[in-house]
Amino acid sequence: MPNSNAKLHCNRRGGQEAGRRELVSRSLLSAQHCLENQDFGTAYAHYLLVLNLAPELKTSVKETFQFTLFKWAEELDSLARIQDLFNCYEQALELYPNDEVICNSMGEHLFRMGFRDEAAGYFHKAVKLNPDFADAKENFYRVANWLVERWHFIMLNDTKRNLTYLKAIENAVCSGCKSVLDIGTGTGILSMFAKKAGASLVYACELSKTMYELACDVVAANNMEREIKLLHLKSLDIEIPRHVPERVSLVVTETVDAGLFGEGIVESLIHAWEHLLLQPK
Repeated sequence: MPNSNAKLHCNRRGGQEAGRRELVSRSLLSAQHCLENQDFGTAYAHYLLVLNLAPELKTSVKETFQFTLFKWAEELDSLARIQDLFNCYEQALELYPNDEVICNSMGEHLFRMGFRDEAAGYFHKAVKLNPDFADAKENFYRVANWLVERWHFIMLNDTKRNLTYLKAIENAVCSGCKSVLDIGTGTGILSMFAKKAGASLVYACELSKTMYELACDVVAANNMEREIKLLHLKSLDIEIPRHVPERVSLVVTETVDAGLFGEGIVESLIHAWEHLLLQPK
């Protein structure tokens, strides 16, 4: 009797496998037929089914799937079906999470719709996946020009300014300020100054997704990713102990523009004084 049950189970499993192969084969033929008739939406649905049923085909159908996705996305864009468009890209990236071409295309749609921060994230990922991908590099530099004002570069190359910040942070840390919060960290330079000065705990927050990701890269390049906790948050949204375990002894920031108050520094410092800083003894 056990042998009979085992045989029945094997037969059932064999039948299921044969059924899967048949469905995959038919769906591939249907997808190709739909492409010939420029029915990109139906072709895309067939490819989704194929790739979910037969992940082993991912490499062989990748280029055709990409073509189908991009054509269907163009159609959805023209019909203003924006949510459907993004749903398709999310599905595609679940299947091909490390595909630089799909990441770049997603970024292009986001950029055209005005979501520049989000677009930069996808372009950046595409470049990291393939540093030689010219289209992604060009797109990333283009969006960076929108998101990173040119004065950032002048500021970062102002040696006198940076040394003044460094000296002030060193003095504060030497005076006993061992936990530091860097508000609007940008590239993370002040956080790294604090860590090099001897601060034991350093936290940094940045609202811009592009600048946050840049700070992550800069901090990692300086081997400080385990020593500086980066938060993709506005300082006004930081909660203790949810984001930072306890109040810090020093707040540093360079959110000062040419008009002094343009970047909301007063509101940020008042909030930090009331909610994030240790109170004076």
